[in-house]
Formats: sequence, C-alpha cells, structure tokens
Amino acid sequence: MSKIKCQCGHENPFGTVLCEQCGRPQTEEAKNSKTVDMRYEGSARRSQTYKRTIIDKIWNFFSSVKIGVSIIVAVLVTSAIGTIFPQKLYVPGNTEAEIAAYYERLYGVVGVIYYKLGFYDMYNSWWFITLVGMLGTSILIASVDRVVPLYKSLKQQRTKRHTSFLKRQRVYGHGSVENADESLTKAEEKLKQLRYHVKVENGAILAEKNRFSRWGPYVNHTGLLIFLGAILLRGIPGFYVDETLWLREGEMLEVPGAPGYFIENKGFTLETYSEEDNAVFETALERNGTIVKEFQTDIALYKQEEGGLPGQSDNISLVKEYPIVVNKPLTFDGYSIFQMDYRTDELKSMTFQLTEKSSEKSLGEFTVDLVTPERVYDLGNGASVELRDYYPDYDGFVDGEPTSKTPLPNNPAFFFKMITPEKPKGEISFVAIRQTVEAEENDYKVNFLSAETRNISGLTIRKDKTLYLLLLGGIIFMIGVAQGSYWNHRRIWIQKGENNEMFIASHTNKNWFSLKKDMAQVKEYAGLPQYEDREDTESVLDDEEGDFT
Repeated sequence: MSKIKCQCGHENPFGTVLCEQCGRPQTEEAKNSKTVDMRYEGSARRSQTYKRTIIDKIWNFFSSVKIGVSIIVAVLVTSAIGTIFPQKLYVPGNTEAEIAAYYERLYGVVGVIYYKLGFYDMYNSWWFITLVGMLGTSILIASVDRVVPLYKSLKQQRTKRHTSFLKRQRVYGHGSVENADESLTKAEEKLKQLRYHVKVENGAILAEKNRFSRWGPYVNHTGLLIFLGAILLRGIPGFYVDETLWLREGEMLEVPGAPGYFIENKGFTLETYSEEDNAVFETALERNGTIVKEFQTDIALYKQEEGGLPGQSDNISLVKEYPIVVNKPLTFDGYSIFQMDYRTDELKSMTFQLTEKSSEKSLGEFTVDLVTPERVYDLGNGASVELRDYYPDYDGFVDGEPTSKTPLPNNPAFFFKMITPEKPKGEISFVAIRQTVEAEENDYKVNFLSAETRNISGLTIRKDKTLYLLLLGGIIFMIGVAQGSYWNHRRIWIQKGENNEMFIASHTNKNWFSLKKDMAQVKEYAGLPQYEDREDTESVLDDEEGDFT
C-alpha cells in the first residue's frame, strides 16, 4: 500500500490518522473533528489497513472487539447451560451407557439431548474447547493489532508538535506571556517536581508520566492467554485428570486416566454416631435416625508390569495398600484418589430354587451373579434353568416388553426357561421381586430364597499439571488490572510560539480531573495562558486501548 506523505515531509504508513513526525491530521475525518482520537496515537492498525487476502479477513475478524465480546457471551451462555443438570463427575456410573441411562431416566428427552450435545461433560467437549481456542485467538490478535502500533508511536513520539495537533487535544489553551523562555523554564521545573519525565527541544516541552499504565490491558491479556492455554493443555493426556470411579467391594478396575494402574476395593467401612458417643448428637439422631461419622475404603493399588495387555489386570504387582478416608487421599505418581461418596447394600447376587408346584419338591438351588450372570444353571438330574433375559433395574412393561431404567442392579427381573425331565422343552417364567408372570400355567416355578449385598465406594481420581500455569496466569492478569486501573498515562505539551505566545495542551487515557490539577499547578507557577476542557468533564473511566476483558 502507498505511504501517506505529510506536509512536513515525513512518510507515514497507509492508514495513519496523525503524522508520526508532527501530529498533523492525515484523514478528512481527523481534519474535520474538533478533537482528535488518541487511542492509538493516530497510528495505522493492520486490521484497518489490509483487507484483501483471506489472512487479512481472518485477522480482521478476530481483531474486532465485537467478535471478542460475542465469543465471551457464547462461553458464558454454554457454561450456564452446563449447570442445569449435573456434570459427568457427579453422575453414578463408570461407563458411557450408565451415564446416558442416568440422564434419560431422570430428565427424559431433555436429558437425552443434553447428553448427545455433550453438555454432560461440557468442559471437555470439542465445541467448548473450540470456543476457548477462539477466545484466546481473538485476545491474541486484538492485542497484537493494537499494542504494536501503540508501542511504536509512544516510543517515537516527538517533543515538538504542529499546532494543529495541539489544537485538537481535549484540553488546550494559548496566549501571550511576559517572558516565554522564563515560563518554559519554570514549567519544566514544576513538572519535574510533580514527577513527570520531561523532554525539552527547540522551545517545546513534552512532560509524560505513568506511560506503563497503557500496557495494563495487554498485561492482563497476557495473563488471560496463559490461563486459557493452561485450560487447553488439560485436553492433552497426562496434563489433567478428573475422573469418577464407582468401585464395588471385592472389585478390581483400572484407574481412569492412569493407564497401567489398577485398584481393588478390599472393603468399605461406615461408622455412624451413637447417643453414647456424644450427647450433642442426641437430638439430631432422634430426628434423622443416623448420622455418618466417617466412611473409609480399604484400597489395594497395583501396577501392570511390562508385557501386560493394556486394560487387562494380568501381570500386575502390588504397589501399596491404603485406607482412603475423606480429605486423606491415596497419592501416587502425581495422582490423588479421593473418597467422595458411597452407596450401601447394592444387590450383588440372588439365590433361587426350582420347585415343582404340586408337590413343593425342590429340584435344586442356583445363584445369579447380578453383575456377570451366567446363561445356564445346571441343577443335576436332568434339571436346569436357562437365563433368557435379564433386566437389572426393572421398570415395568412397555408395549408388552419389560424395560430397565439403568444398567445397575437396583430392581432385578429375569426371564427363566425351566427345563426338567418331565418338561424337556422347558417352561417360560418372568420373575421379578414380588412378581411372577407366566404365559400359561406352568408345572414348575422359580422361588427367591436370599440375596447378597455389597457396598460401593465413590472415588475421584485427580491429577493436575496445569495448576501452576493457572496460578501464574491469574497473577499476571491481576497485575495488568491493577496497572491499568490505578495509574493513568498523562502528557502535557507546552510550546513557545512567536512574540512570547505560548501553547499548552494535555491528554490522558483516564482520570482527567487529576491531570487538570497538575496543569493548574504548572499554569500558576509558570504563568502559562488559560486553557479549557472542551468536553467539560472531570473524569473519563473508559480504557482507550479497547480492553474487552
């Protein structure tokens, strides 16, 4: 793109609003305005200059503050939707089928849609990670698009500016003084007393203070980018683990998120308060019945040796045994396993008896494991029972077919085929708790004898290598917020004209009241001409760098 040549002879990049050398307006809009826009010192920004290639279009899209705000709104809205129903972490079940069944059972069609769209594990869903990546891209591009031209302009700013630049500042004044050189010297002296950095050149003063505050928005953008980067790193295996595991007594499972490690539930212990323990709990015990004092899971941790098949508990060796209680996790290899929840008295197995109805004669007993049931139970003497179908959480008949709410054995029901020497083709019977359904009158029946229960421990497995990055990003973000909020960039220009004429102008990115207090002191001490605030306001609270965090 062609450069813009100013009247002073300086060549400015295409898109420049104010000449880098003298400050003259370079666009018609700037020439016709009463005050000039000083947000980026009138320098050319890439997003407002290059608009031809696909790279330019992508850059311009993400550099827009409106787009950045829209992405933030999208992240907030989706985060809010993710709080409507419990997240995966708080759902009982170790498999996707169990989790899906949980949402369908409790929330119906809405729960199914919620699960299908990935809201049940929202922070790990591809679309949420994409939104976070887009937000980081927007912050990065918007910051670079603004901070680079701003830095160059402030670093290269001239002490002496054309009067057209001074006249377009919000606070401006000019007039004659008795002795311009003496006023200039006194102004320099007073500004240094007020801790301004003062530059003097050819009868002109540029006094500047707190320039570092202009970088506040970009510092907190840097902190936010580190924070978002740490969030994205959580999606890489090995950086972050936050899994839930429901482990039954006597069961051994692989530790989710920790390949090669297995844990076994050796036993669960639940301790409750009694009236003998403490009289303080007497009233509460009368009202609630029982109050849990402590619950503990005795864990055995195993590690798979070399040569073992992934996910298979073969070729393993014991690492340690540890009793996990609340706030006392099992820790190993950067992982922590916490005791978070429990369920008591889950059905483990049920024992039945095959009986002849007319004589009440028993043909034998068999036990059905409710987690891994067998297909056929041989009772001897030509009698057997075949398990035709199994419904772990029976929920009645729908269109003539039994249904199960969940894959958990909360209310088991069975289709049995009873084979005896007298009935070699077998008889079909549907058996549920307190319910038996027969298609036709049978000669034999299956009687329930007993049930074995066991407890389940709700464990949480966590590992976080991004914690220190999150902390670093948060600290940098807050430094930037303080830097941009509690300090303001102030500049005062004082220039000597012809015949003892003096020009005075000033600018700040916020807190005009404090700037005008400094100017009043300099004016009184140095005898400078009167000035005015063209917007007649005492403070400006908006950050001119366009910070949208």
